[in-house]
Amino acid sequence: MLNALGKLASRPDLILCDGQGYAHPRRFGLACHLGVLTGIPTVGVAKTLLIGKHEPLDASRGSWVPLMDGEEVIGAAVRTRRGVRPVYVSVGHLVDLDTAVEWTLRCAPHYRLPETTRWAHKVAGEVGRVP
Repeated sequence: MLNALGKLASRPDLILCDGQGYAHPRRFGLACHLGVLTGIPTVGVAKTLLIGKHEPLDASRGSWVPLMDGEEVIGAAVRTRRGVRPVYVSVGHLVDLDTAVEWTLRCAPHYRLPETTRWAHKVAGEVGRVP
């Protein structure tokens, strides 16, 4: 990841990681590591729940509830599209939870996953195909 970031023409203002940030058993997932190493604000946006529990969400886009581990808020379950499973958002580095949720919703205007993750999956799938 660091090599890939080094090849970019400009430094990103924010990185949404396809994985956990603070919502990790050790409270330091991929988004935290990448943010600390680069000094770039990072957010973890995971497709699956690794740890924690949350209350039911409203079915509407933009609804979210805290993701809890015991009494500690470790992230948020966020509905990015009406009626679909939530994504699990947690802070990585230099971002608070409200901002992390806000940017996740901004970057996921039409689909469950943020556009950054959708495009990364698309490109990775194309690279892996044999012509």
